[in-house]
Amino acid sequence: MRHNKHHSSLGVTREHRAAMLSNMAASLIIHGRIKTTLTKAKALRPFVEKVITKAKKAAVATDKKDKLHLRRLALRDVRDEAAIDQLFGEKCKEFANRPGGYTRIYKLSQQRLGDAAELALIEFVKADDAGYKKSKSRKATKAAKPADESTESQAVVATPAQA
Repeated sequence: MRHNKHHSSLGVTREHRAAMLSNMAASLIIHGRIKTTLTKAKALRPFVEKVITKAKKAAVATDKKDKLHLRRLALRDVRDEAAIDQLFGEKCKEFANRPGGYTRIYKLSQQRLGDAAELALIEFVKADDAGYKKSKSRKATKAAKPADESTESQAVVATPAQA
């Protein structure tokens, strides 16, 4: 059975993909923001958010062996000791009160010159950032508008009949 096997292949082998995501996650942890293709950014988001969740669990763990275990699990994914030290030391405090959604992807309007791939920025979300509120969609406002007009026209029609 192929359950839970879907992920972005990125056109490379499994080993190459694991190494690429590890390097990109290390760069993101160290620098806070990286510029990459949109497809790689979308593949990196769940990868790095799982590592951040391990760091958060290690921060609240009471047992020293649990902290060490979670650190080694994160080190298995992101094979950069300096990045893991920074994540488990300073960065996990920023995400302590955030229930998820630690990264944000911005699509850039430019394309890469060599192959015209869409470019994107992926960055960490600040701890106090509430995000943006979605406005009502155009379909919802159009659907609500005719309904209001129809009730007004019925009210106008009913008034002469009463008089």
